[in-house]
Amino acid sequence: MSFKPHEIEYLNSADLGRLATIQPDGTLQNSPVGFSYNEALGTIDVVGYRMSKSKKFRNLATNNTVAFVVDDIASRSPWRVRCLEIRGTAEQADAARPASAHIDAAIIRITPKRIISFGIDDTDTEPHDLVPDSRDVPTTAD
Repeated sequence: MSFKPHEIEYLNSADLGRLATIQPDGTLQNSPVGFSYNEALGTIDVVGYRMSKSKKFRNLATNNTVAFVVDDIASRSPWRVRCLEIRGTAEQADAARPASAHIDAAIIRITPKRIISFGIDDTDTEPHDLVPDSRDVPTTAD
């Protein structure tokens, strides 16, 4: 399993993430997106309004490298942020659910290659003493 239980809980509690894709000219595009954790596949499934027509969806045709971030501010006093960054590859896919009038069946499915978790499971350590949990995700070829 690529995600730890506290990371899955954090993903399931979040409403919004940010997806960075690479445009054909090599520049980055970063978009706020809706998403869900796909427990069966261990992936992040990004959904959205007219996804199949979106630039982020089309960007995957030329470069499937992506970064996805979910973060929040757990406290302002003391200042405490939480973050989960997922670096990996993405594919254009279809959801297993029927499309609605505004949400088509097209999704972006992110397969993690590297996960960086910060401040999600440790609420006792002083905020500036927290250490990120950075790890590569084993692939079936490893």
